[in-house]
Amino acid sequence: MSTSFRWITAVTSLAFVVAQLDVSIVNIALPEIAKTFKADMSVLQWVIDAYALAFAVLMLSAGNLSDLFGARQVFQWGMLIFGAASIGCGFAGNAGMLIAWRAVQGLGAATMIPSSLAILNQHFAHLPEIRARAVGLWTAAGSAAIAAGPIAGGVIISVSNWRYIFFVNAPLCILGMLLTLGLPKNELPELKRKIDFPGTIAWMIAITTLIGAIIEGPKLSITHPLIYGACILSAISFIVFIILEKKGTHPMLPLYLFHSGSFNVLLLLGALLNGFYYGTVFILSLYLQNVLHYSSLTAGFAFLPLTIGFVISNLASAAIINKFGIRKPILAGLIMFALGFAGLLIANEQTPYWQLFLPFLVIPMGMGLAVPAMTTGILSSVDKQLSGTASAALNTVRQAAGATGVAILGAAAAGDSTDILHAISLSVHVAIACTFLLMVLIYLKLKARY
Repeated sequence: MSTSFRWITAVTSLAFVVAQLDVSIVNIALPEIAKTFKADMSVLQWVIDAYALAFAVLMLSAGNLSDLFGARQVFQWGMLIFGAASIGCGFAGNAGMLIAWRAVQGLGAATMIPSSLAILNQHFAHLPEIRARAVGLWTAAGSAAIAAGPIAGGVIISVSNWRYIFFVNAPLCILGMLLTLGLPKNELPELKRKIDFPGTIAWMIAITTLIGAIIEGPKLSITHPLIYGACILSAISFIVFIILEKKGTHPMLPLYLFHSGSFNVLLLLGALLNGFYYGTVFILSLYLQNVLHYSSLTAGFAFLPLTIGFVISNLASAAIINKFGIRKPILAGLIMFALGFAGLLIANEQTPYWQLFLPFLVIPMGMGLAVPAMTTGILSSVDKQLSGTASAALNTVRQAAGATGVAILGAAAAGDSTDILHAISLSVHVAIACTFLLMVLIYLKLKARY
């Protein structure tokens, strides 16, 4: 393994660690944040979704910037923005300021992630086996971070308070900025395109109004003018976005990427995995603390099997992909994902932790098999000059689905213990049904050579 491989993989993986850590570390702090700001469920959903939403809304534009100005430079911008926004979150004086800074964090994450994948693809596209290994390590780092987030959050809160879960990002971002100085410069010519401002605005309106309607719907009721007005505006904006991308000379999302059935089904896979995982971890955090009455520290360590499951399967994924292609690991991962969700059916007000351990382990193991294979398939389906845009498309779909999952399941869990248990049951049944339908599509749409 060459020094350049180690350096490039380490630097890009650090960005994924920082971005993914903030997806999950905040979950464990929600009860403390609620106490500090006297926040209700919709405010807590916005604390989570402001980040995921900005991540999803701005990812495509950031992917374009990566292809236009060079992945290394855009990567550095992302690190700087994320670090500054994290400090802002830590000093937030009210819930509104916290939500605003979380959105800025999402901007930084949206800038880092597609550029980090673009760096990997640009340097290893000509070496498929090495690229699979690099993507596996990159995914393993991010997956371990998202799973370790609740543990880290529980430890930090037990010795200080929730604000320090944001302050810890600053030194990581400074380290990332320093490490980027050793990255090889982008050798690819910059693409002669312009930023798609009309498409960006249409996409931002479409996804923001949709998620906003889902989060605020239970509080205002679906018949409220603001809710159905937001749904109508979202639908119109989506249509406008498609028209702009189809007719524009410099679209931020070239629609010809969707001519490939395998590309489409892999995007759908990303949406399913993130939507159910993000939404379920959100309500499981509430379940552990509000139903089983675990402390923040105990609840954080209860998520330890998620870290173990992700790390084991991600580290094994490269060898599995190189031996079997991507279709078989994805199918195997989806079977494990469904079985893990089925194990959550035992959750009730007196469930002992040992019964939760296995589903907490199996769900991330399934994702850890499927996600690296999915990412490798997406990157191999496009020219490496468009790797930033392709990775942005994948992660946009994943983050939008994650925000939607939190919004829907959070709305279902808004209430007492009975509502939280109902939300878990809803998540399990729908996740299993969708997973098996997707397995059929994966088998049909992905060629055997994949």
